[in-house]
Amino acid sequence: MSARKPLVATDRAALMLQLVPYLLGKGEVSIAEAADEFDVTPAQMRAMVEKLTVIGLPGDGGFWQMSNDLFDIDWDLLDQRDLIVITNSVGLERSPKLTAREAAALLAGLQLARTLPGSGDSALFSALLAKLARGASSTPADVIVAPGPVDAVRDTVAAALQQGVAVSFTYKAPDAEATIRTVDPVKVHIANGQWYLQGWCHLREAMRTFHLDRVSEMVLTDMPITHGEEQVPALFAPGEDDIVVRIRYPKSVAPLLGDYLDRAEIETTGDVSVATLRLPDEHAIRRLAARRGGTVEVLEPAAARRAAASWAEAGLAQYR
Repeated sequence: MSARKPLVATDRAALMLQLVPYLLGKGEVSIAEAADEFDVTPAQMRAMVEKLTVIGLPGDGGFWQMSNDLFDIDWDLLDQRDLIVITNSVGLERSPKLTAREAAALLAGLQLARTLPGSGDSALFSALLAKLARGASSTPADVIVAPGPVDAVRDTVAAALQQGVAVSFTYKAPDAEATIRTVDPVKVHIANGQWYLQGWCHLREAMRTFHLDRVSEMVLTDMPITHGEEQVPALFAPGEDDIVVRIRYPKSVAPLLGDYLDRAEIETTGDVSVATLRLPDEHAIRRLAARRGGTVEVLEPAAARRAAASWAEAGLAQYR
């Protein structure tokens, strides 16, 4: 084995943090194998193992310790056969407990991540979900991520990504005729509760973002993905299917509208501003109108005014 540099204190501390879980996982391992694994010399590995026996939990007041509060090793195996075996481990079994609410929140996030096409091994997510459920201080509430109408679309996109083929579907943009699109899928996003597919559109010969609620009859094709490496546009960058909306609001409200006004054309007269902006769909219009209810007025198009009014009326009806 080639000579290695002496270990500085920070290196030793980092190695010690990794050493104990490694040794516990191995059960029994030779000095030479452990040294090779951690890229140190056998002498350095032996010194680190011996130092484990003076490391452990602080005693009462933090000034003294009992023998069972310290790590211990099988000294006979170490001296006679150069084998490392930990015979007493301390503190590592004391895993922190999550509250039921904390576990439920993490479970929801994992379940949502598992639905993302191409996100990884579903078995890994299942194992993590089981560990979280066991690690809670009490039984977490049943967490259900509502499937919604786009589940079948997500499943098809996941299959397309795994098989490396394009998908074909019917796409109905607002105030436009339905078109048949063939797309090399790249990414699926969720934002503000809405799902979006990004990929290379063979019809437009460019990267496009598709709202999954407008997608229907999606099927796999036998066409291999050929544009999967193209640069993907920002999720809410202006697109050909966007709705051009004009809104009126007091000038003082502008800072509260945030990102909505980043790319808007704004005309201000006195204390009133009128902004012309592009929004991806009616859901965005509703959110915009509701964000500052009573101060933001949707001027046009008429369909956008009706959509915002209908949404507000449906919300009010929940309180009657």
